Amino acid sequence: MSDVAAVIDDLCDESHELDLLVRELSSEQWAAATPAPGWSVAHQIAHLTWTDEVALLAATDAEAFAREVARAMEAPESFVDRGAEEIVAALAPEVLLARWRAGRERLEAVLREAPAGTRIPWYGPPMSVASMATARIMETWAHGQDVADALGATRTPTARLRHVARIGVRARDYAYLVRGIKAPEEEFRVELHAPGGELIAFGPPDAPQRVTGPLVDFCLLVTQRAHRDDLAVRAVGPDADQWLGIAQAFAGPAGPGRAPRGAGE
Repeated sequence: MSDVAAVIDDLCDESHELDLLVRELSSEQWAAATPAPGWSVAHQIAHLTWTDEVALLAATDAEAFAREVARAMEAPESFVDRGAEEIVAALAPEVLLARWRAGRERLEAVLREAPAGTRIPWYGPPMSVASMATARIMETWAHGQDVADALGATRTPTARLRHVARIGVRARDYAYLVRGIKAPEEEFRVELHAPGGELIAFGPPDAPQRVTGPLVDFCLLVTQRAHRDDLAVRAVGPDADQWLGIAQAFAGPAGPGRAPRGAGE
């Protein structure tokens, strides 16, 4: 369980870093537009609030969560936006911030107390406690990137990005599934260079189909925070190249991605 605790520690650190970014914002900054169409900074934090609360429900009441999934399937393309919008419409920024903090603290406690071997239902396959914490790191980092972009802030990449990369690689076949495309049978080799020079690698070393590039760029790609044309991520092999065009690290419908920089100008 020490490894699980370390992942949860990283989740807390990722949330704290974003908290530092938003805790002193003015009302105007909370309302600032982010790169996600129609979403303000407040929407980004509201989405994290909503997903933390849904994750808590999944971890504590599987039947209630199943009803939540059924409602989501009635409007699969809009239920995420609706969840964020309802919170933003109901809460002033300071109340939203307090609710986000309280929710993530409750989720942390439940994850830390979960027995070994626990499987938590989700919108995709059920997840282990470590995988749920990893997914929350990915979401927090990705939406934190949108917040940073809206505020003109520059974030320093951390070692926590390895979690984002890992879930992006593990979700490879899911990206094909939600698009109705048959996934390749063979694994790819993924080699990513962390800012400090460390090599983060996944897959067989001798795999003919490969993906290489900076760790942060790969994380921006799989969270769909930047278009592949604006990133230094490269593919060798037609299947690997196709994957870079559809990769997503998150559950749910295929995301629309982001347009290349300068598109439409």
